[in-house]
Amino acid sequence: MKVTTIILLAVLAALVLAAFWLWTPDKPRADLERDYLANPADMVDVGGAVLHVRDDGPKTAPAVIMLHGFGASLHTWEPWARTLSRTHRVLRLDLPGSGLSPPDPENDYRDIRVIALLLRLMDQKDIAQATLIGNSIGGRIAWRTAAEHPGRVDKLVLIAPDGFASPGFDYDKPYDVPALMSLMRHVLPKPLLRHNLAQSYGDRSALTDATVDRYYDLMLAPGSRQALLDRLGQTVLTDPRPVLKTIATPVLLLWGEKDALIPVGNAQDYLDHLPDARLASFPHLGHVPHEEAPEKTLLPVIDFLSEAE
Repeated sequence: MKVTTIILLAVLAALVLAAFWLWTPDKPRADLERDYLANPADMVDVGGAVLHVRDDGPKTAPAVIMLHGFGASLHTWEPWARTLSRTHRVLRLDLPGSGLSPPDPENDYRDIRVIALLLRLMDQKDIAQATLIGNSIGGRIAWRTAAEHPGRVDKLVLIAPDGFASPGFDYDKPYDVPALMSLMRHVLPKPLLRHNLAQSYGDRSALTDATVDRYYDLMLAPGSRQALLDRLGQTVLTDPRPVLKTIATPVLLLWGEKDALIPVGNAQDYLDHLPDARLASFPHLGHVPHEEAPEKTLLPVIDFLSEAE
């Protein structure tokens, strides 16, 4: 056998072994629900789409609805929800194809679809109006809901909200999902995910093993990785400035000054165009301050929610 043939066979064998070692299959839904579903009744049919929803606190209290960011789940709000549910009705949901919410049956992850599902969920829960709290993509969905349906939103808490153009996300163009990123459908090493999650923290030592395990497990829910990629691929940003100017709702902006994903400098864009907005920033925190330092970051939120309009 020629030496070149032996080398080629060795390389091929190494590639096969690497693919076998790196291949990351989905986790069975039954196992995920055992570990992360508090109550089977939390899986709610909303117009044919099944959403994982938690509804805590007095049902007659003012309502707060929490919308997580890309790759996260309703569990990111756990410390905040535990405190706020003493005085508010707190509704948390996994966006379609995230957390324990299965992929959207219409494969539609555009904001307009998510907003329609959110309003329908509010109707099903008999919530006429609520404060929306959103992080990153969840923040974009929150302020768009307030702009398009002002009667349904009484206040906004936006935590490093998405919406302005950034590298790779130009206005009026769909996001071109990198081919390398598409590989996560089949390959998702936990150390790589930990590295990516750490970018969202100002203090990376605050990222616990339990948090990494939760993100990792739920991203391996059946269909979740493809749904995340589809959400990115269906994202088309439009210039938010004209829309933001129409939002009369009081807004609290929260931002970690070490945010490496959406820099705190973007806060000024929102302050310049929202009619009634203020900023609370945190010098040592990153993109998910509510998760990194929940007690500290909740204080301005409690004050904001207690203010009479």
